[in-house]
Amino acid sequence: MLGTLFGSFSTYLFQQRTARRAEAGARQEWLRRERVAAYSEFAAALTELKRAIVAVWLNQSDAAAHKQLLADADRVGALAETARFRLRLLSGRPEPLADTAFTHIDALRHASGADELKIRETEFESAVSAFVTAASERLLGGE
Repeated sequence: MLGTLFGSFSTYLFQQRTARRAEAGARQEWLRRERVAAYSEFAAALTELKRAIVAVWLNQSDAAAHKQLLADADRVGALAETARFRLRLLSGRPEPLADTAFTHIDALRHASGADELKIRETEFESAVSAFVTAASERLLGGE
């Protein structure tokens, strides 16, 4: 009888440990998926913000269009900032490459001419690419 009781108890402990491991694995997988979504949403939001800023810049001479495009850029900027906050919450640490990519938006906004705008766009795209590469390494590396 003691052997049966011991066997039942050890089976119970083994099942509890297995259940905890499965739960921890499911939690880790959920977090990984959320991080993938957050990183990709941030990159997409930044790209959309760049599009909006360039549209504002290119339509400076049309007052009515410029005003509407500014409103759109503000809305898209808020979405990008929200994506940035979500990214920070899910990564649990500073994201300097995300911050760097975000700062390139201001450089786009203040370009003094079409040539400078193209240069700033290229710099922005390089910064976003560096962010995506680092994010991919982090996510695939299991951090």
